[in-house]
Amino acid sequence: MVAQEPIQVKTIQQQHEEFIQTLTPAAIKYGRMYNILPSITIAQAILESDWGQSQLASKYHNLFGIKSDDPNNSQMLKTQEYQNGQWVTIAASFKVYPSFDASIADHAVLLAKGTTWNKQQYQHVLASRNYLEAANSLQIDGYATDPDYTQKLIRIIEKYHLNRYDN
Repeated sequence: MVAQEPIQVKTIQQQHEEFIQTLTPAAIKYGRMYNILPSITIAQAILESDWGQSQLASKYHNLFGIKSDDPNNSQMLKTQEYQNGQWVTIAASFKVYPSFDASIADHAVLLAKGTTWNKQQYQHVLASRNYLEAANSLQIDGYATDPDYTQKLIRIIEKYHLNRYDN
């Protein structure tokens, strides 16, 4: 009789910590390059991708729900948007990335250089001195339609002590 290895089952806590550790090097690297707090990048990735489990993240490496008009580098998927006081399902074209690192890099560039229609779109995020200001600035600057976006980011940062990466 051959002895079998015990099955290793990871707890949700372990899975979450591993996901955070996967994202941290790129969040720190691009945070330094573009003056973006790593805690904000990691918290947004967690929230937007459901810990990397969403189809957009797991299949297309898009951690942030970044949209694209490029038919050669995008995927049409359904998403929830908050419009006129209610959640609605829409189809949107999302950017496809080769890796999480590429997604984090593109997110940093988006925050640093703004949108095609407003180069200063996220200037308040870049000027933020701490994660509380940055989370609030993302809402003010129009990053997400969710009216609770700021509080969701802050809860994630505080629960997982993500601000430890901001120094």
